[in-house]
Amino acid sequence: MNAQTTPFNPLEICRSNVKKLQAYTSARDEYVSDGSKMIFLDANENPNETGANRYPDPIQRPLKKLWAQQKGVSEDQILFGNGSDEVLDLLFRAFCNPAIDEIITLPPTYGMYEVLAGINDVKNTQIPLSPRFQIDTESVLSALKPSVKLLFVCSPNNPSGNLMDVQAVQKILGASQGIVVVDEAYIDFTQQDSYVTLLKQYPNLVVTQTLSKAYGLAGIRLGVLMASAEIISILHKIKPPYNVNTLSQEQAALRLANPEVVQSEIRDILEQRNQLESALKEVSFVEETIPSQTNFILARVDHATKRYAQLIEKGIVVRNRSKQLHCENTLRFTVGTPLENKVLIDTLKSLA
Repeated sequence: MNAQTTPFNPLEICRSNVKKLQAYTSARDEYVSDGSKMIFLDANENPNETGANRYPDPIQRPLKKLWAQQKGVSEDQILFGNGSDEVLDLLFRAFCNPAIDEIITLPPTYGMYEVLAGINDVKNTQIPLSPRFQIDTESVLSALKPSVKLLFVCSPNNPSGNLMDVQAVQKILGASQGIVVVDEAYIDFTQQDSYVTLLKQYPNLVVTQTLSKAYGLAGIRLGVLMASAEIISILHKIKPPYNVNTLSQEQAALRLANPEVVQSEIRDILEQRNQLESALKEVSFVEETIPSQTNFILARVDHATKRYAQLIEKGIVVRNRSKQLHCENTLRFTVGTPLENKVLIDTLKSLA
């Protein structure tokens, strides 16, 4: 699939007020340490050492260096945020004029896209996935117009767990006059190449990832957005100056410095997922399991609300996804430890 024939310039779809904006410059933006021991009297900090008395690096330079090396992007193509939700919200605030512009989402999908649209007073046009959770490409292409500034593709998808067809996504990228956001929160559990490899080919592509899933750092709230340097530059104008705290940066750096540990944990989770999927098929009231490329399995059962309540009574919390499109009577099971998975299956098999 060829890239766009008309060059994409993010400034042309950027909100006019953001285009004019001068970003706030913090003390740590103005002075960048070269590692020398200095006396810092520039930021009105408490000078007493607590381990966190100094403001964090607003650009997260050491962390970006590690991420760039591992993901094959340049440091000026990376934006870190307070969870993926912050970087997604920045896209709305940079490119969507309230009550004027639109987004497209593909339900069933991650619910925060719709929430952020509501918060930012942006119309959300929903184009349902097929019953097998794939993109209705022709309907999406028909819905594209200049007012559609953002289109969200979750791949692997939440809650279904499947990958989206790459050719369908590329067709949309080539046709869209706005930004196409591919949410790859679960990409580390797949064998598919990240859409990051297509950033040069499609300047309107934005890829988001997270350290909450495969990296096991949900508690530090660190999301990542990768895009052209031009898009990152626009987002830097409106991000809070110290949006990623020191402790989060330190924890993330420690984790990224040990990729072999992360990969070992991913292999264990995938092995457990495969075992869990096989075991679920042996449960009498499980009617279907959706093939997953994530660390969870969506299963269709006889009566999701009843089974959910029974599991709660047994001390097991899963997710009832039955209210989402194409997900009637489904439960979503996150892959736990081997012991947790055994308890889950033994409990499911014991239910009447």
